[in-house]
Amino acid sequence: MRLKAPQGAFVVYNGNMRPPTFKVVLLMSLVVSCLPLVPSAALAQSPSEREALERQLAELEGQIAQHEATVNEYKKQGATLKGEVNSLNSKISKLEISLNKTEIVSAEDRLATNKSALAKLIRRLNEDENSGLVEVMLKNPKLSDFFGNLNNILAVKDSLSVTVAKVTELRGELLDQKEALANKRKEAAALKAYQDSQKLSVSKTKQEKDALLKQTKGQESKFQALLLETRKSAAQIRSRIFEFLGGGEMSFDEAYQFAKFAEQATGIRAAFILAILDKESALGQNVGKCGYKTAMHPTRDVPLFLALTASLSINPDTITVSCANRDGAYGGAMGPSQFIPSTWNLYKDRVAEITGHNPASPWNNGDAFVGTALYLKDAIRGCESIYSKQIDRERCAAAKYYAGGRWRSHLWGYGDRVATKAQQFQQDIDLINS
Repeated sequence: MRLKAPQGAFVVYNGNMRPPTFKVVLLMSLVVSCLPLVPSAALAQSPSEREALERQLAELEGQIAQHEATVNEYKKQGATLKGEVNSLNSKISKLEISLNKTEIVSAEDRLATNKSALAKLIRRLNEDENSGLVEVMLKNPKLSDFFGNLNNILAVKDSLSVTVAKVTELRGELLDQKEALANKRKEAAALKAYQDSQKLSVSKTKQEKDALLKQTKGQESKFQALLLETRKSAAQIRSRIFEFLGGGEMSFDEAYQFAKFAEQATGIRAAFILAILDKESALGQNVGKCGYKTAMHPTRDVPLFLALTASLSINPDTITVSCANRDGAYGGAMGPSQFIPSTWNLYKDRVAEITGHNPASPWNNGDAFVGTALYLKDAIRGCESIYSKQIDRERCAAAKYYAGGRWRSHLWGYGDRVATKAQQFQQDIDLINS
C-alpha cells in the first residue's frame, strides 16, 4: 500500500533510486536552498560560517534518517492494514448474513425500549404539569433551583419529542421489514404450489401411461384397436349435425371450422362460441318464424333492418326473424347468431374488418360466428372484474348474450346451460384434434 505524502514532505520511492546518490542530491539541494543570496565575490567562507553549515548539515542528515524510518514504518503498517481490511471484509460478509436473520428482532427490541422510555417521559411530564406554581416554588425554595427544575421540564419535553420521532421511525422500519418477510414467504408459498402442481401433472401423466399400458398390455394389436376406436369416435363427431340457434344446420366439423376462425380472431374459445349458437341452448326460445313488421321494435330496429337488407340487396319481406314474446317484448333477432338489428349495427364494421365481407351479413355463417365472438369478448371483459374462473366468466357472458342488462336473473338458467354445453363441446374438439 502506497501512502500519499503530505505536501512538503519527502517522498521515498521503493527500490527506484540508490540511497547514497539520493542523499547526496537531497543534501546539496537543501544546502543550496539554505544559502543566503549573495554576490559571487562574497562566497568565501569564514571558519565560523563553515562550522555553522556543518552543524546544519548534520541536523538535516538526522532529519532524513528520521523520515526514512517513518516511511519504512508506514510501509509495514500498509501491509498490515491491507490484511486487516481483507479480514474485515470477510467479517462484514458474515455479519450481513447474521443481520438479515436478526434485524427484525433488533428493531422490535429497540422499539420496545423506546416505548418504555417514552412512557417514563410522559409520566414525568404529567407529574410536573400537575404540580401548581406554588407547589413547585415550595419544593424549590431557591430561585435557582426553581428555574433549574423548569429547565429540566423543558428538557424532558424536548427529549419526549425526540423519543416520539424515534419510535415512529423504528415502527416504520419494523413494518417494512415485516412486509419484506411476508413477501418472501408469499413467494416461497407460490413456488411450492407451482412445484406441487408440476408433481401432480407428472403423476397424472404417469397414471395415463400406466392405464394405456394396462389396456393394451404392451400388445401392438390391442393398441391399434384402441386407436381405431378413437378415430371412429372423432369421425362420428365430425359428421354429427349441428343445428343453429336461429335455424339451419351443418356438420359439426364445418361449424367447428367457423368457430375456430372466430377464436383466432377474437380469443374466445371455439367450444364456447358453439355452445352459444347451438339450438339446444335456446331453452325453447321462439326463433325465426315471424316477419319484421310484427316482430321488431318499430323505431329502434325496423329502420336499421331495412337499411341492412337494402345494402345486401335482400327483399326484407322474405326474411323471417324471431317473434315477439307473448308478454309484449319485441323480437326481431336475425340469422344464426340471433342479433337484433340495433345490436348488429354496433358490430357490423368490426365483423367486416375481420371477415372481409363488406357489408357484413348476419345471415352469413362466417360473419355470424365472428359477430357472436366479438359480442362475447366484450361481455366477458365485464365479467372478469366479478369472476376469476373461466367457467364462471363464460356463464356470466352467456347470460349477458341472452338477456343483456337483466343477465343476473339468467345466470343459472341459460348461462349455466351454455357453460356446461361448452365443456362437452371442448371434449369433442379435443378428441377431433387428438
